[in-house]
Amino acid sequence: MKLVRYLLALLVPPLGVFLTVGIGPTLVINILLTLLGWLPGSIHAIWVLAKREEAFNSGTY
Repeated sequence: MKLVRYLLALLVPPLGVFLTVGIGPTLVINILLTLLGWLPGSIHAIWVLAKREEAFNSGTY
């Protein structure tokens, strides 16, 4: 499932973020960044997924 989220974060950034954090300010930020361009949205989505995974692994989610 992690691989699918990262692929979606690259191809359709808001969908990858939505599957990771749900509806919230992070999703809105990602949608705005994706509207500015595919690259900023993808970078933000990968960053969100990595931070969420890091928090999950450390037990501070």
